[in-house]
Amino acid sequence: MNEIDLKGRTVVITGGARGIGYAVAQRALRSGASVALWDVDATRLERSRSELSELGKVSAVTVDLVDEAAVEAAAASTFAEHGSIDVLINSAGITGGNGSTWELDPAVWRRVIEVNLIGSYLTCRAVVPRMLEGGYGRIVNIASVAGKEGNPNASHYSASKAGLIGLTKSLGKELAKRNILVNAVTPAAAKTEIFDSMSQEHIDYMLAKIPMNRFLLPEEAASLILWLSSEDCAFSTGAVFDLSGGRATY
Repeated sequence: MNEIDLKGRTVVITGGARGIGYAVAQRALRSGASVALWDVDATRLERSRSELSELGKVSAVTVDLVDEAAVEAAAASTFAEHGSIDVLINSAGITGGNGSTWELDPAVWRRVIEVNLIGSYLTCRAVVPRMLEGGYGRIVNIASVAGKEGNPNASHYSASKAGLIGLTKSLGKELAKRNILVNAVTPAAAKTEIFDSMSQEHIDYMLAKIPMNRFLLPEEAASLILWLSSEDCAFSTGAVFDLSGGRATY
C-alpha cells in the first residue's frame, strides 16, 4: 500500500460511521491524520469511534446534515477539539429507494436532494471559513457515476449527485487561489449497507454496467479519496475523478 502523508492534518468525514466513509477514516488514521466522524446514527457512530480509536485520535459528532445549526455546531466543536479542519470528505448519502420518476413520492425525492446535495453544501459552508483561517484545505465530495449518466429508476439520486458535481466545480473555482482544492469522485456502486435500500433489479443493473464485472471495494475508494486529500494533490481542483471500473468513458 502506498503511503499517503496526512501527518498533522484533521480530516472530517461525513457518514463516517460506515461504508466508504469508514474505510476513508481507517486509511486516514493509518496515514497520520486525526479524524472527526460526523454521522446521524449515534449508536453506530459510537461503535465506529471506539473501533477506529485503536488507530489514532478520533472524535465523533452526531449531526443531521440538513440542519444548518447542527452542522455549524459540529464544525465549531470539531475545530475546538482538534485545533484545525484541514480536510472535508462529504461521504454521507442516501439512495431513497428505486422507482420511476413519476411514481416516486415527492417527499422522498426532496429528502434525497436535501441529504446528498444540500447537506454537502451546508458542511462546506461551515468548514470553508475555518480552512481559510488556516490557509489550507482539501475537500472531496463523493458523487456517483449516476450523476454523470443518470440511472433509470433513481432520478432523485442521480440528480442529487449531478448537483454535487456542479457544486464541486463552482466551489473549486471560487477557492482556486486560496490553497483550498475541491474535487469529486464518481464511484460506481460499492457493496456497502446502502444496498439494503435498493431493489435487487437495480443492483443487477448496476453490476451489468461495470466492465470489470464487480463492485468497488471501499478501501479502493479510500485510496483515491485520500490522495486527493493530501498535499500531493496540488494542481487539480473542480475536477471529477472516475471510480467506475470502466463504466464511465468520458
